[in-house]
Amino acid sequence: MSLSMKPLADRVIIAPAAAEEKTKSGIIIPDTAKEKPQRGEVVAVGEGKVADNGTTIKPQVSVGDQVLYGKYAGTEITVEGTDYLIMRESDILAVL
Repeated sequence: MSLSMKPLADRVIIAPAAAEEKTKSGIIIPDTAKEKPQRGEVVAVGEGKVADNGTTIKPQVSVGDQVLYGKYAGTEITVEGTDYLIMRESDILAVL
């Protein structure tokens, strides 16, 4: 997946996973009851955070990683008709 923008510093851009359409038992979930997904794929990574002493701390995630993030983490953006989240690397809870 190619993205025409690059995040700054310790920010990452994530393509959120699609919301669940059905429960495991087969019940269809209406649009009003769907929960916001909390996982997605990293599509772009910034250069890293600059420490107080001037050195750059490299990000721990890379493009293509599947990650879990907080429910209300990040800012929703739309680029070329596709929805993404942009957030700080520290908002990512785990790499799957």
